[in-house]
Amino acid sequence: MQVWPGQAYPLGATYDGAGTNFAVHSEAARRIELCLLHDDGSETAVELRETDAFVRHAYLPGVMPGQRYGFRVHGPYAPEKGQRCNSAKLLLDPYARAVSGSVDWNESVYGYHFGRPDSRNDLDSAPHTMSSVVVNPYFDWGDDRPPRTDYHRTVIYEAHVKGLTMLHPELPPELRGTYAGLAHPAVISHLTELGVTAIELMPVHQFVNDHRLVDAGMGNYWGYNTIGFFAPHNAYASWGDRGEQVLEFKQAVRALHQAGIEVILDVVYNHTAEGNHLGPTLSFRGLDNESYYRLTEDRRYYMDTTGTGNSLLMRSPHVLQLIMDSLRYWVTEMHVDGFRFDLAATLARQFHEVDRLSSFFDLVQQDPVVSQVKLIAEPWDVGEGGYQVGNFPPLWTEWNGKYRDCVRDLWRGEPRTLAEFASRLTGSSDLYQDDGRRPLASINFTTCHDGFTLNDLVSYNHKHNEANGESNRDGESHNRSWNCGAEGETEDKGVNELRERQMRNFIATLMLSQGVPMLSHGDEFARTQHGNNNAYCQDNELAWVHWPEPGSEEGPLLSFTKTMVWLRRDHPVFRRRRFFHGRPVEGTHDELTDIAWFTPRGEEMVQRDWQAAHAKALSVFLNGHAISEPGPRGERISDDSFLLMFNASAEDLDFTVPVNHGEEWQVIVDTAKADGILPGQGPKATAGESLRLVARSLTVLRRPA
Repeated sequence: MQVWPGQAYPLGATYDGAGTNFAVHSEAARRIELCLLHDDGSETAVELRETDAFVRHAYLPGVMPGQRYGFRVHGPYAPEKGQRCNSAKLLLDPYARAVSGSVDWNESVYGYHFGRPDSRNDLDSAPHTMSSVVVNPYFDWGDDRPPRTDYHRTVIYEAHVKGLTMLHPELPPELRGTYAGLAHPAVISHLTELGVTAIELMPVHQFVNDHRLVDAGMGNYWGYNTIGFFAPHNAYASWGDRGEQVLEFKQAVRALHQAGIEVILDVVYNHTAEGNHLGPTLSFRGLDNESYYRLTEDRRYYMDTTGTGNSLLMRSPHVLQLIMDSLRYWVTEMHVDGFRFDLAATLARQFHEVDRLSSFFDLVQQDPVVSQVKLIAEPWDVGEGGYQVGNFPPLWTEWNGKYRDCVRDLWRGEPRTLAEFASRLTGSSDLYQDDGRRPLASINFTTCHDGFTLNDLVSYNHKHNEANGESNRDGESHNRSWNCGAEGETEDKGVNELRERQMRNFIATLMLSQGVPMLSHGDEFARTQHGNNNAYCQDNELAWVHWPEPGSEEGPLLSFTKTMVWLRRDHPVFRRRRFFHGRPVEGTHDELTDIAWFTPRGEEMVQRDWQAAHAKALSVFLNGHAISEPGPRGERISDDSFLLMFNASAEDLDFTVPVNHGEEWQVIVDTAKADGILPGQGPKATAGESLRLVARSLTVLRRPA
């Protein structure tokens, strides 16, 4: 076999049409062998002799796409010093563009023998672990263009590749649970009819099913256990794992883009699947443990701000390079449109505290590729000082956990929520205005993959996670949920009607709030997990979306959700790019303020009204003639005006339409109605007139421009 010197960059395996360049970084290694793996179980080892700045490299003519490979690293093994090199372990390429196979959790994939954590295990792991794959980078993207949907027009749909498609009755069985299923016209049609502009995919980076879960007959369904930051997860491919997963993912992105839907990836750059000191040796640990991971003073152990056993070392230049190279790859080569960063506070931990000006954010800010896509932070981790909602740099948007908590509290009847609710409804200026951000920095949600579904939020007071095998100890215990009078499924008609109304309340509130709304997949169908609020290990019908049968009548909640999404998309007053001023807008010839708050009696709110512990109802006037930001060509934006009436109390209340804010109104939404009332079908109302709002309901009135 010919071995040429090759190049130190780019890292990974790069096919150029005639052969493949291999490059891998390790400061710990004394020698590195590239192992070409054959289908008969044998391997051909090639020592990487060329070294530049700790990058070992070689070019192999004739090595083609589909070739499986791995690395064996010869170096120091001294866990007490943080060194864990062991040439008996076949290691994945950190830059592998595709991964073949899976881990079968044989003892050989560990650096020690079971029951003896201080021993050294020299069993060969190759027959029992995954392998890297050389891929063909060439793909016909045709006229694919990123939709580049502005944040103020964005509606996000959080979904799981398998969970969304596995039970879809219109998908051929071989496409269910795959990237191809995601791109199927039946799925895309549902998203476009719903009004979704972006699909946020739960992790599709190559991940590992934990040993513990496999032994228990389960798996890591959610996928927050990454081992390959460049590789699409191979189990979601319908027709092979020798690079086919890369083509299939690209085809899915292309199809979604053609429908005008952006693709956002939920990414896990805070830790890897290698876990703590008792975890397997699959890649990073065996290549250069000290360079990749945050270690404690006792170098045998790992600092863990993620609750998963380890945390990547964010002050390591090579770790930062790995993350930035990965992000750029997914944008430039895979054409994705943005990222949601899991436990993003960990990315800011250069030393101990969360530093909003850490190196990672500096790199993102100046990167000409990554800085131009959607960047969404999950702004917390489990470490000390890890709750950082509102504290990310101006380029970033954030999952607004305070929005979720406040809206849940309002509709379950908690006292003293009105003042905060007003802030959350109008874009959370208390969190984002001081650093120059806009309402669009707030990604608003009431449910997501983590926690109760929308149906379960109104059906359970307590989590029911017994199926996870942890005696119901796992998952959040304080969910701010309310079962409406009965725990779980019930035949009580009154309870079920209240639950349906509450679900409409949550959907309507989300779509009427300033910021960027995010729906969780299946909530439009009232999906249930039967009270399980931590279905991370439930890769089965409990967690998958149950679709209606073809030809069946559209459910009322789905119809209502579509109505609310399209109401938002049709009216810029619900998706302002700037915060409200609370005063008239100059140049509009309108003396009314851009927003006004009223008690149910139709009187403007004063301080005591906001502070009243028992108060759970209010009205808000949104002035469509007082939108301060200009349109894309500098034109003035004008819209209808709206009056939103919220009755979160346990009693029916009379609401007076305020005087001096418009004479004639029409009710277009009433969550007390089973269909929510479609626009154009509601009753009329005039200034000074009273409307009766059912307990725990909201009504929207429109005044034409």
